[in-house]
Amino acid sequence: MNFLIVGAGAIGGYFGGRLIESGADVTFLVRENRRNQLEQDGLVIESVHGHFSSRVKTITPDEKCQTFDMILVALKAYHLERTVESLAGYMHERTLILPLLNGYQHYQTFFNQFGQDRVLGGLCFIETTLANGVIVQSSPRHDVVFGGWDGNEDERIRTITESFSKANCNAIVSDHIQADIWQKYIFIASLSGITSLFRSSIGPIVENRHTDKLLRSLIEEICSIAQKKFDFIPEHIAETTYNTSKLLHYTMKSSMLRDMEKGLPTETEHLQGYLLKLADGDPSPILETVYSNLVIYEKNNIAAKMRTEL
Repeated sequence: MNFLIVGAGAIGGYFGGRLIESGADVTFLVRENRRNQLEQDGLVIESVHGHFSSRVKTITPDEKCQTFDMILVALKAYHLERTVESLAGYMHERTLILPLLNGYQHYQTFFNQFGQDRVLGGLCFIETTLANGVIVQSSPRHDVVFGGWDGNEDERIRTITESFSKANCNAIVSDHIQADIWQKYIFIASLSGITSLFRSSIGPIVENRHTDKLLRSLIEEICSIAQKKFDFIPEHIAETTYNTSKLLHYTMKSSMLRDMEKGLPTETEHLQGYLLKLADGDPSPILETVYSNLVIYEKNNIAAKMRTEL
């Protein structure tokens, strides 16, 4: 089995690197600057589960190449639209796509382009970042979770599972992938929302009774939106999400907050914006506040970059 990893950042680079380490045939689809970096320094992982570095195979967009059995997509949502159509050139009739983006609405994009039978549901649990070209992974969990929308009897899923089972990461095949995706989505949307709102790691937020109350209210709003739209959302998901948030390390920051601190774009529309669309006008005051804060950040960030370029 051969893999195309779309993106060699914190997520794609980590799981792609672990597959290479296990002997898998992996190619990375990256932009020119990342390709140059990888050609010069190789793929470098510094991890609590063991360091790894290697030369890797890369291609850039629109570059002709072989087809692949599995395409793992690990991009930020705002890069997805210009990437999806180009994937067809790397696919044969049995290729499966595994998106590892946070959120949910991107699946419709993949379904429209390739059909639901070509797309797995997927998510990961890992704390990792890309720092000066090096993938730094720091969490006990380094799990990739995937599954078919109508079960996991497809032999291709078994083959993918076998490949991941040889790698230095945890691969979990889910029989309830939609529920798993949404449980993580609710957690990520609330964590990223509250930490970006207060520009703080989670610790100071949960130890203050006022901000902790806001976190709980935000989680409840998001869960209410999801449960009204989908009958597979667990009944007690709000309490589970809140308790999980309380157990996070004091200094834990969402990737959205880290992006803001670097002056980078965020996945606002993909995460909080999509939830407000699903709410369809139902009152969600905390979520609306979170979303407005992020929209203003984006607007000011664009304006600042325009001034810099003048």
